[in-house]
Amino acid sequence: MHYSTNDNKSTSKKKVVAVVGGGLVGALNACYFAKRGFQVEVFESREDIRQAKIVKGRSINLALSHRGRQALKQVGMEDTIVSKGIPMHSRMIHSLNGTQSPIPYGKKGQYILSVDRANLNKELLSAAETYPNTNLNFAHKLLDWSTETGVMTFVRAEGAKEEIQADLIVGCDGAFSAIRKQFLRQSRFNYSQTYIPHGYLELTMPPINGEFAMKPNYLHIWPRNTFMMIALPNLDKTFTCTLFMPFEEFEKVTTGDQVLTFFQKYFPDAIPLIGAEALKRDYFRLPAQAMVSVKCSPYHLGDKCVLMGDAAHAVVPFYGQGMNAGFEDCLVLNEIMDQLNEDFSAVLPEYTRVRVPDDHAIADLAMYNYVEMRAHVNSKLFLFRKYVDNFLHIIMPRTIIPLYTMVTFTRTRYHKAVKRWHWQEKVINQGLLFCAAVSVAGGSYLLVRYPPNMPNIPTEQLWSRLQALKSPF
Repeated sequence: MHYSTNDNKSTSKKKVVAVVGGGLVGALNACYFAKRGFQVEVFESREDIRQAKIVKGRSINLALSHRGRQALKQVGMEDTIVSKGIPMHSRMIHSLNGTQSPIPYGKKGQYILSVDRANLNKELLSAAETYPNTNLNFAHKLLDWSTETGVMTFVRAEGAKEEIQADLIVGCDGAFSAIRKQFLRQSRFNYSQTYIPHGYLELTMPPINGEFAMKPNYLHIWPRNTFMMIALPNLDKTFTCTLFMPFEEFEKVTTGDQVLTFFQKYFPDAIPLIGAEALKRDYFRLPAQAMVSVKCSPYHLGDKCVLMGDAAHAVVPFYGQGMNAGFEDCLVLNEIMDQLNEDFSAVLPEYTRVRVPDDHAIADLAMYNYVEMRAHVNSKLFLFRKYVDNFLHIIMPRTIIPLYTMVTFTRTRYHKAVKRWHWQEKVINQGLLFCAAVSVAGGSYLLVRYPPNMPNIPTEQLWSRLQALKSPF
């Protein structure tokens, strides 16, 4: 089959765009290209998840924030998706003794949304299908493609092979991208992947008497220094709990009784909410899953192919930006297409130039935030700094903007947000040191100027009192 347009009269509007991967970023990208008038062919290796009885793949709940919403807004999907999300205004920290304390995400009224991955994917595929110039091709697994001709070879579910050619190939086929394999054969293509030593396991917290088992408008976190559990609310009144822990710790827990002992030690308040029997059963339903961080550069090959979403930059899930960054990819490419009149030979290099530093920055931030979520939130100093940052943001909203606010509630470029954050840290730390120095100096001056009335105790008596203090009884 040959989809490419060859006739000389064809305009760029009739060019064929092949989107490889029908996940979240692929489906949204299909909407963007179709809206521009391209002929869009989406190829997905799995069956249509809208018809599937069992949806395979990850189900870590997603946190939709400003960047993702802006990308959805451009194709008229924001309201549909937001109406099916649950607002989370704060983190709710669960300490070992059962006390709960909220840490707001931003200013009053700022929140992130807990959204269901499978439902979001279904909505985006259906949205793409509403365009008459879009075809969804399921059960098409990419075997290989040619960088010279752009011809892709797919294998169908029944084993038949199919060759397809397009004017532009958009690789949205995830962290283990088949499209990216050809990039690895190119000279001067940088690529790295890092597995973190932690895996994740999902558990479900059912409703109690038809209602949420915990307060719903929070992202619940049980930080335990080297590991943690989080819980996000779902529309059916359940919570999806995700336990993040080093693989070696998962391997130590091999029986149902050991699961209960482990939870009694670290998450005692969660046992009655999940249910002891369900916990013993669900813990072993699937093995702990690995998490990978992928960085590469450039994102394009000539004017024929571009990588987007996890295919270009898989990130660990600890900043809640994986999907948001992938969606923003679609928005950034769309903005560049506007600037450069859809000329792929100019658009793709510009997309690489603009996007690579940002995606690398969010990959690093996601790694950093894992330490913050599982350990720093327990620290009094961390909480004090959060209050200082938020207070300064209230009195100087344009000068001091907390990093989390820049990343989650604005479209400040990721790498610029990091740069600004480092500058702010320096300024605030110097300010705190200055305040501390002034306080010490002021206190010392007052002591010298107005010495307190000390009782007149002879030296021998003072010494014997000090010796008495040292005695253990």
